Amino acid sequence: MSEGKPVYLRLREIITASILDGEYQDGDMLPSVRAFAAQQGANPLTVAKAYQSFQDDGLVVVRRGIGMFVADGATRRLHNMERTRFLQQTWPAIAEHMRRIGITIQDLPTDQSG
Repeated sequence: MSEGKPVYLRLREIITASILDGEYQDGDMLPSVRAFAAQQGANPLTVAKAYQSFQDDGLVVVRRGIGMFVADGATRRLHNMERTRFLQQTWPAIAEHMRRIGITIQDLPTDQSG
């Protein structure tokens, strides 16, 4: 997560990771703005902006008087969005760095421990 990003985008990354990791699934209720703000040590207005961006993207639905919920199909859509973002924005710099220092795909570890 980049420290140079606006706080609402960093909060959005936290929510995205929670959905992709299965902490919240399609149909699950998200924490209230106040609860998430307290948990993250953020301003509630900033959290509201992050949640609004998810709502604008159709990834979160609001049920008036109840709360915000992960929209049906949001997990799949987020997965596809993040995969595309990685391949278009993150991977090219990694691939160039690998080329520059002589690392090939075969050199990469196949397990998570490195």
